[in-house]
Amino acid sequence: MKADLEGEGSTDVVVPLLVGKNDHSSILGSTSFFKTCFNGLNALSGVGILSIPYALSSGGWLSLILFFLIASCTFYTGLLIQRCMDMDPNIRSYPDIGYRAFGAKGRTLVSISMNIELYLVATGFLILEGDNLHNLLPNMDFEVFGLVIGGKPSFIIIVGLIMLPTVWLNNMSILSYISATGVIASFILIGSIVWAGAFDGIGFQEKGTVLNFKGITTAISLYAFCYCAHPVFPTLYTSMRNRKKFSKVLLVCFLVCTMSYASMAILGYLMFGSKVQSQITLNLPINKISSKVAIYTTLVNPLAKYALMVTPIVSALENRFLPYPNRGLSLVIRTCLVLSTIVVALAIPFFEYLMSLVGAFLSVTASVILPCLCFLKISGIYHRFGFESIFLWGIVLIGVFVLVVGTYTAVQEIVEHLVG
Repeated sequence: MKADLEGEGSTDVVVPLLVGKNDHSSILGSTSFFKTCFNGLNALSGVGILSIPYALSSGGWLSLILFFLIASCTFYTGLLIQRCMDMDPNIRSYPDIGYRAFGAKGRTLVSISMNIELYLVATGFLILEGDNLHNLLPNMDFEVFGLVIGGKPSFIIIVGLIMLPTVWLNNMSILSYISATGVIASFILIGSIVWAGAFDGIGFQEKGTVLNFKGITTAISLYAFCYCAHPVFPTLYTSMRNRKKFSKVLLVCFLVCTMSYASMAILGYLMFGSKVQSQITLNLPINKISSKVAIYTTLVNPLAKYALMVTPIVSALENRFLPYPNRGLSLVIRTCLVLSTIVVALAIPFFEYLMSLVGAFLSVTASVILPCLCFLKISGIYHRFGFESIFLWGIVLIGVFVLVVGTYTAVQEIVEHLVG
């Protein structure tokens, strides 16, 4: 296990997010119930809150039924992750669950899916920041070593460098304070959107469409993206001082986030209808105070979430390349990871299509399909013909269908825009 890398004076326990196959020493968490709630809320209430009005406009009003079904399903699969960890005290990470269920191949599959998902979510944060800063300051240029960089790319680079110090932290208790700012920012964002619609002349007059079959796949993918935090759940679980309360943490997080997402989706669709953009902040008039508050809050949100999302990736890389704790090499690995997300964000700057791909392919895999399959195997109920086993296999089949159709649609849209 890796020791605390924050220094000898730190009293908080660092909880590793990925451990080796033979490394399962017991570590007691030090994070309280409320701090874990903040971390969980921060992980769940991601940038999906900006794109969910676009998701609703893609699928129509009736697609909200699918949204609540996805929320309920992912809450249930979150509980499945906890049940898997309760059955074997040696399980300390999401890849450990895969290993316990399906051996080395299971660990590899889970590790690849969760790390790619978190990596692309972190990349999406940079794209979001670049979009909103460029919308706010369209004529801003920067000169670096004689090279003039302007527009959205310059903001992506700057924001990535600003986020870098937060990735150097590796203590969940410390990250909870950063998470608290992200949670508060989400509520401020919703409040500013309400203010813009009610008092800044936008109104809530748009009627929208009851159901749009053509966009239902995109809607489902983006809804699934809103609940893509499952790879972080084992980290939150092992970091807790009292792990018996983790189910209550999940309940609080899912209830609060689902109501926040639903409120934002309905408000945004009523305000802008089919004209709502991939990020609702891009629809707001910049000259209004409420719009500026929303945009500035949007800029704060990824800063608070980026580190939490990439921490499992960092732990996986350190576990693979560092045979023993080394603070200097650890900082090099973390820095290279951040720089790589900047490069990808510059290469694929299509926020809505990238997030749709993450939702359809990676979020459905990591947050729906894998928890069900792993629990079926670890618990052994796949041998029995009972209600829960039938229910779980039904979730898996629906998840596979969404994965195939949603991934095809998202990849097709990305290719069309890259070629075009």
